[in-house]
Amino acid sequence: GYTREAGVRNLERAISKVCRKIARRVVEGDKGPFVVTQESLGAYLGSKREHLDISADLGGPGIVAGLAWTPAGGEVMLVEATKMKGRKGLLLTGKLGDVMKESAQIALSYVRTKASEWNLPHNFFDHHDIHVHLPSGAIPKDGPSAGVAVATAILSLLSGDSVRDDLAMTGEITLTGRVLPVGGIKEKVLAAHYAGIGTIVLPKRNENDLEEVPEEIRGQTNFILVEDLGEVFAASIVDANLRRAA
Repeated sequence: GYTREAGVRNLERAISKVCRKIARRVVEGDKGPFVVTQESLGAYLGSKREHLDISADLGGPGIVAGLAWTPAGGEVMLVEATKMKGRKGLLLTGKLGDVMKESAQIALSYVRTKASEWNLPHNFFDHHDIHVHLPSGAIPKDGPSAGVAVATAILSLLSGDSVRDDLAMTGEITLTGRVLPVGGIKEKVLAAHYAGIGTIVLPKRNENDLEEVPEEIRGQTNFILVEDLGEVFAASIVDANLRRAA
């Protein structure tokens, strides 16, 4: 909760800060012993800086936990979608790169072509715009890993049904709904684990990459391996009718 980085520099600084505060207590006459526990750590380091458990941020239509690779490792990346009056527009925010913007366009096109299968109003897109946002807008984001998360967020929004709050996903998609493999599986799985997420949706073709994940983490995680978006929706959308349709 206090440091998250590729190396250990900030971890070392945090430990040093604890040691200095204990040294001060010794100078002031406290003879100890000094025991630092998870519960007492706040007295030495103050409030936590890293928000790990994201379950409180999930729930409600149009919100999905995606997984991304970053230089510091994996990261759980929220995808939010909302709708407004308009005409077939797609607004993308969150400092997205060209590849991620294309993934969002593909996701929307796929959902539009399958709208009748999920009992969505046939004229919905004639009168509404879709806004997809990835929070932490100051951080540039790009890559093909968000396709399944964006598609699921849009379907969840339009159907009014939520996505499971114990689940995260990653994978690229095609216009026909096939789910393609992506990189950084080990880092993404670890990020989901540290965020308290117990179920992960992954492309079927990434199954061999799970061998790189520590056995202890694999044993605590439920992996759902998928080949198309229908399987993603069936595993993630809460409403039973959508599951059957998918």
